[in-house]
Amino acid sequence: MSEDFGTVDRRPLATVLAANLVSIAGNCLTYMGVPWFVLQSTGSAAKAGIVAFCTLLPAVLAALVTGPVIDRMGRRRVSVASDLACGIAVAAIPLLQFAGILQFWMLCMLMAMTGLFRAPGATARGVLLPTLAERAGMPLTRAAGLYDGAARCAALTASALGGVLTAVLGPENVLLVDAATFTVAAPLFAFGVRGLPEAQAKRRAEPTSLRAYRRELAEGYRFVAATPLLLGLCLMTLVTRGLDQGWSAVLLPVYAREELGGAVDLGLLNAAFGICALTGALVYGAVGTRFRRWPVFTIAFLIGGLPRFVVAAFSDTFTPLAVIMAVEGLAFGVLNPIMATVTYETVPEELRSRVLSSRCSIDLGEREFEVVDSVG
Repeated sequence: MSEDFGTVDRRPLATVLAANLVSIAGNCLTYMGVPWFVLQSTGSAAKAGIVAFCTLLPAVLAALVTGPVIDRMGRRRVSVASDLACGIAVAAIPLLQFAGILQFWMLCMLMAMTGLFRAPGATARGVLLPTLAERAGMPLTRAAGLYDGAARCAALTASALGGVLTAVLGPENVLLVDAATFTVAAPLFAFGVRGLPEAQAKRRAEPTSLRAYRRELAEGYRFVAATPLLLGLCLMTLVTRGLDQGWSAVLLPVYAREELGGAVDLGLLNAAFGICALTGALVYGAVGTRFRRWPVFTIAFLIGGLPRFVVAAFSDTFTPLAVIMAVEGLAFGVLNPIMATVTYETVPEELRSRVLSSRCSIDLGEREFEVVDSVG
């Protein structure tokens, strides 16, 4: 590190956690408010799906290729620009609607803009976690638990408030509230990491060029490919989260409709899972350093996979499935902090933006579909 961390200072970590919480809450409000806005204004579920796709695809593509850009521009600058750009794009939707000139293609372009800028902003904040944890005198495991817990808390809060605000204020006004969250997150993050060398632009001996960009991007992917642990984590995450989408997007809603009490039971099941996942992340962050990671990860991974399918196959009542989903939520809450800690410890600081961008593309795909599912 380029700075003396002898003096414990937890304010930067606390400020960045707060900024990330506000930013993620804003993103969740966006991906809840916009589908309702489309359904209300057009009555077309197909158009709502098109808007969701226009949001997701740029987010995933940006996460795959913007690692070198984050290093060149600086993590502080990229995160602030990301939130401000998302805020402008989201605010433009209701403003254009109020003016009577909003077209569907404009909506698709504006949502593509939010997806495009969201990915590098999320990566820029995440890669600073080891530095912030060290400055705070905190074990990286605990900081990773707090970081994941803050993200889950933001998603839960936004999901709960989003529906209420949409019913009370209408989707157009919810989007204005949403835009305001980004204008809060941007200066909060900028204030929290000011003066932090790792948050500033990297000075390169080689001038900016397409060749330099391609070389730097390839360095990140070569590192992942040459590190079996990271490659295994990426592949495992891609496969398991893909399977999990089949559960959350298709199997669970159908099961709730056919065997349980419909949308109310579906909401309660998702709430139980989400609250317990948040609890699992925070508890592991607090006590995780006392246990070996490999056994804890293995047990949590096994608990978080098959049991819900078995219970759903042999039971047609709410309580057994609610209990097992709560237990699985606790297990899932443990997984992300462990994977984040291992990744941070494995990847050198100068490659973190590029390596973590590839992981971010998987995370964004999962979380955005989770929000779309909750709206549907």
